[in-house]
Amino acid sequence: MFGRKRNKAIEVTKLSSLISDNLEIVGDVLFSGGLRVDGKIEGNVLGKVGERSLLVLSNKGSITGRVRAHDAVINGLIAGDLEVEHFLELQDNARVSGNITYRQLQMDCGAVVEGRLEKADEATAEKKVIDLPVATPQVGRAD
Repeated sequence: MFGRKRNKAIEVTKLSSLISDNLEIVGDVLFSGGLRVDGKIEGNVLGKVGERSLLVLSNKGSITGRVRAHDAVINGLIAGDLEVEHFLELQDNARVSGNITYRQLQMDCGAVVEGRLEKADEATAEKKVIDLPVATPQVGRAD
C-alpha cells in the first residue's frame, strides 16, 4: 500500500484499426494493437492473447458478444461479458449487459453495468508455475 506505485495508465496509445459508424460486422474480430469501434459488431471482439491491446468503443459503437482486451475505454454498448487484463475505463455513456472482469477500473458517473463486476487477482495474473523436485524418502536410513 505505502511506497507502491501502481501503473494506472493505458499502455497502448496508438489506434491502428478503425471500424467506422457506417460499418456492421457479423462475425468474430481478432485484433492486436489499438482498435476503435464506432460501428456495430455482432460477434466476439478479442485482443490476441499475450499481446497488449487497446479497445476503444465510442458512444456510437456497439458490440454483441464477448470482449477481451488488455486495456479498454468503453463509451458505447456491450451486450456480453467483458474481460480486461489491465485497465478499464467506463465512460458516462457506457452500457454493459454482462459480467466484467478487470484489474483496474475507472467508472464515470452515468455508466451502467447490468452484471457482476469482478476484480482479477493481481497475484494470480503474475503467478508463475515452478516445478519443484519431489524428495523421495530413503528406506532403511535411521536418523
